[in-house]
Parts: sequence; structure tokens; C-alpha cells
Amino acid sequence: MSASYDFAEVAAARGAPLLLLLHGTGGNENDLIGLGRQLVPGAHLIAPRGDVSEGGSLRFFRRTGEGVYDMVDLARATDKLGAFIAAQTDRLKPSAVAALGYSNGANILASVLFGAPRAVDRAVLMHPLIPFDPAPQPGLEGKQVLLTAGRRDPIAPAALTERLAAYFAAQGAEASVSWHEGGHEIRREELVAAQRFLTQDLSTSFTMEQP
Repeated sequence: MSASYDFAEVAAARGAPLLLLLHGTGGNENDLIGLGRQLVPGAHLIAPRGDVSEGGSLRFFRRTGEGVYDMVDLARATDKLGAFIAAQTDRLKPSAVAALGYSNGANILASVLFGAPRAVDRAVLMHPLIPFDPAPQPGLEGKQVLLTAGRRDPIAPAALTERLAAYFAAQGAEASVSWHEGGHEIRREELVAAQRFLTQDLSTSFTMEQP
């Protein structure tokens, strides 16, 4: 299986932290680059393009209906993204590896954490929807995970976000949730929380900027 994606890249100094950016349904590899620059100035940015088309909208894995995932294709996509992250980490040898995914990007990133938690040092899952019960994963112990969500999100219901956060906590992960009172849109308060989370204790110093 090929681990290659078309991807956007913003290079940084050798040894800089790596931030992977995973777009939502209908997005592309350029959508989150500007956000990555704001959240972690000076990081090496890589943003792959989803390799599945749903009526012309790019995604990272197939589904059979709203909130109904093709679990076979999810397994394929999870293995592919995990291998891609490993290949980029080996190529760049960054000081730390972080990843941020929004919506469908958050879902595939969560699936990578379920199967290969060592792929990233910390992860931001923005408006994830995991409509199944993940298997126990001891490798998540100590992993840093931030979930951001809207309490009135019609696509990723708050109850499922809470269930996912509880799963990570049960595995021993350092999991937290940043809520806003809206829906599936990204709001400023979650961007502030994501920046604090992503830049906390990184070995390379950055000039902090407000998103």
C-alpha cells in the first residue's frame, strides 16, 4: 500500500517541530496552512490532501451515510496516514511531532491514535465524530490530546465528544476538552486553546502570536 499523499508543505529550520494539518470534508491541503502558521510559528508544516472523493468533496476515508463510516476503508486510511506520518518524521527528524485535524481530519487522526499512538506526541481533534467504541489502547497512556467542540454541533454531538474524551482519559491519556457554545464552526476560543496546547513545553522556542 502506498503511503503517499499530495500535500502542502512549509519548510522550517532543521530540527523544528513538525505540525501535521488534516482538513475536513470538502477541504484540501491548503485550508489549514495559514492556521498552522498562526498556531505554531516556526514549525515545519505538512498538510496532506484527502485521497477519497465524496461527490467531489475530498475526505480521508469513505462513509456510507452521514455519521456511518466504511470501517474497512477507515482501516485502510488509518494505516496509510500512520505510515505517511512515520515517513515524514523519518525524513525531517523533528524535535517533536504534533497533529491537528478538523472534522473528517480529526476523525482520521483519532483513528491513528487508536491504532498507533506513538505516531504523534500531541494531537488536537477539532470537532471529531467517533460513532463507535474504540478498542482499549494502553499506548495512549500519557499521550496529550486536546478536543475542541461546539455544544450545539449538529454534526458532532456533544455527547459523543464527551464519550471520546472519557475514552482517552480511561486509557491514561492527558485529555482535555475546549468547548464553545456554537456548532461545527471553528471559533476563536478553541484556536487560543489549541495554540496554548501545541506550544506548551516544546523544545524549540517560538514567538507567540494570537490567532
